[in-house]
Amino acid sequence: MIVVTVPRTRTGRDMGGEGPVVVVGASAAGLMAAEGLRRAGYAGDLSLVGSERGLPYDRPPLSKEILTGAWEPDRIRLCAHEKLAELGVTACFGVTARGLDLGSRKVALDDGRELGFENLVIATGVEPRALPGTGGIRGVHTVRTLDDVTALRGELGDGKRLVVVGAGFLGTEIAAAARTLGAEVCLVEPAPEPLAAVVGIEVGGVISALHRARGVRVLTGVGVETVRSADEAVTGVRLADGTELPADVVVVAIGAVPSTAWLEDSGLDCADGVRCDRFCAAAPGVYAAGDVANWYHEGYRARVRLEHRTNATEQGLYVARAMAGKTEDPFTPVPYFWSDQYDLKLQAFGLLGGHDEALVVRGTPEGVLDGGDLVALYRRGGEVAGVLGIKAFRALRPLRSLVAAHASWDEAVAAAEADR
Repeated sequence: MIVVTVPRTRTGRDMGGEGPVVVVGASAAGLMAAEGLRRAGYAGDLSLVGSERGLPYDRPPLSKEILTGAWEPDRIRLCAHEKLAELGVTACFGVTARGLDLGSRKVALDDGRELGFENLVIATGVEPRALPGTGGIRGVHTVRTLDDVTALRGELGDGKRLVVVGAGFLGTEIAAAARTLGAEVCLVEPAPEPLAAVVGIEVGGVISALHRARGVRVLTGVGVETVRSADEAVTGVRLADGTELPADVVVVAIGAVPSTAWLEDSGLDCADGVRCDRFCAAAPGVYAAGDVANWYHEGYRARVRLEHRTNATEQGLYVARAMAGKTEDPFTPVPYFWSDQYDLKLQAFGLLGGHDEALVVRGTPEGVLDGGDLVALYRRGGEVAGVLGIKAFRALRPLRSLVAAHASWDEAVAAAEADR
């Protein structure tokens, strides 16, 4: 494979005129890139390619409001057909990109069409990991799309036995939604606590206690050996320690992988996503945005790939500006994410994963269950890398500025303690 070397120059110069632009991926990042191009004054041909047949929609509510039935699907639509017409977008929905030829500047689609481009935005997101050996077993689900959630919701309800494999954000949110629907839920996680790799053991313990208080059986420190079935339908899960869990439904939430298989022969470097420079450019005239983008973040002095809704919007709009030559600054956002589980709202700024230390500076894990708040700081080296709050958004605001400034750890701890 020939790997394209990305020039470390101001990438906005790539857009030499009004040549056609193709955006592959029609979720938040791709739609924002298309909208941002029009805002930036681009008036040329603009195509938006999406593998799902319907209009673009917001994904975070899928595991919460859509799964519980609190919202109807129309509420999460990101645009209407009229909006696409207003933007002058050629919508290619229900088709999948199957190849990229950088030499001829063409994207091949699975319906036989080829779309020529001067500039390309790759916003294909991620695909959920599956458990080996579960293909074709009824009642085993992964969750990424609206169709996935619709199918899952049809199998949940009072008394249904659900095993959720993986206690990250998606797994814990699905467990909470399923309990709301009256299902009997067991949450299985090989790490010591839910979300431990991101939020740390102590805060992860809060999530664990929250779910146990709502009747969820939480099993940590153990993995899955096999999923059992009879007549091609799931009947249970056997854990590595020999525990047998009966199940009517199994949700596999063990992470996701970037959707880059279609780029295999393109020459782009796709090690953990589409690898980009600090301007989100993977090659001249080729950009990536959203969950699939792996770019160099100058502030953290590290490569970053974020599966956060806010980043999808920000990066899509940034790529549009960079492509149109409207910015000379690299992409250095302060990451933000949130999670809603039962009546608990968790919010965070910065990079929490891969931290060297997590320190609770306000409240206590026990106090959260009694209605109190909590704030934790996260250290990488000698700097504050992130801050997390539970029911504490107001307390996060001044700490966010320290995260943005990559302030010293001692300064951040002192500021947090002074605000208690």
